[in-house]
Amino acid sequence: MSARRLLTLGHSYVISANRRLAHEMAVQGGGKWDVTAVAPARYRADLGRVSARPFDGEASRLQTVEVHLDRVPHLMWYAGLAPVLESQWDLVHCWEEPYILAACEVARQAPRESKLVMATFQNLSKQYPWPLSSFERSSMNRADAWIAFGQTVHQALGTRKGYAGKPYRVIPPGVDVDRFRSDPEARASIRARLGWPADDFVVGFLGRFVSEKGIPLLLDALRSSAGPWRAIFVGGGPLQPAIEEFAAAHRGRVHIANGVPHDGVPEWLNAMSCLCAPSQTTPAWREQFGRMLIEAMACGVPVIASNSGEMPFVVEDAGLVLPEDDVRAWTAALDRLSADEELRGELRARGVARVNERFTWPIVARAHLAFFDDLLQGAAG
Repeated sequence: MSARRLLTLGHSYVISANRRLAHEMAVQGGGKWDVTAVAPARYRADLGRVSARPFDGEASRLQTVEVHLDRVPHLMWYAGLAPVLESQWDLVHCWEEPYILAACEVARQAPRESKLVMATFQNLSKQYPWPLSSFERSSMNRADAWIAFGQTVHQALGTRKGYAGKPYRVIPPGVDVDRFRSDPEARASIRARLGWPADDFVVGFLGRFVSEKGIPLLLDALRSSAGPWRAIFVGGGPLQPAIEEFAAAHRGRVHIANGVPHDGVPEWLNAMSCLCAPSQTTPAWREQFGRMLIEAMACGVPVIASNSGEMPFVVEDAGLVLPEDDVRAWTAALDRLSADEELRGELRARGVARVNERFTWPIVARAHLAFFDDLLQGAAG
């Protein structure tokens, strides 16, 4: 029996680390699946324009195409995609939100005989303005099935027209546990570079410096904390002046790391005693997943997360989940972790175990392939 042909595409595949899903599907398929990943040849990412490059040992085939309007993600589209889609694919997996033009383009050009599976992080049932509403309608009318990247995604979209009644699976994103792992040398190196003692309690934040990510709450919690903390903020954004003002008031205890590429994230995570993710729900947004949580847990870093969106489902009992608007609870949690080394050790072990049970790329890839097999055999529900 010849291998089934799988085409998986998404603009995030321009970054080699994001193609671990395609790579692992090829590996875990054991020769039963022939996997091709389509990525932009070039894309304007957060840290500037990047180009797609194969990585050593990449098991899936990489095919690149040009994209246009990458400054406007909702209106980005692929150039020269039709010749790629014209091949005889058993299944096309589209890692683009259904309400953007790129997903609509894939849906319109995918061969009718190919199964089409859409994937989404959207965990609010939004009423999109035109033309986004038209893009979503076209994408989901053509889709044979869909993947929700979390429980709250399915809760939001499971009864929505175009999604309801179609086969679906809830499958999380994955984390590369070869790159994100406990690294005492990296921990010691970063702390030595900062001039901080190896045994100090270091509170960490990783992400965009914006209010919905909970920067104001975390600063207030640190101000109220009685513990001898230090703090690292990794990322960037409009609230940087507020963090700089906070750092000036706590001279020598706060470090801001801007422009850290994804390859550099593991060493900064390892320098932290805990990672805080105090995301704040707004009428238009709630935390869709919290990739930094599984990256921190894989590094053996205890996590404290708010109860915004998907994060309680990601963390479960492997970390501390707190009310998103309760500064006192956050202060108390920081003080407790600072003083309780045994608790930190317990959370480290729980986090690593949870990642290994649920979030490694091989596990995530096998979940995708099992769904695709069921879909092609008519057994997916």
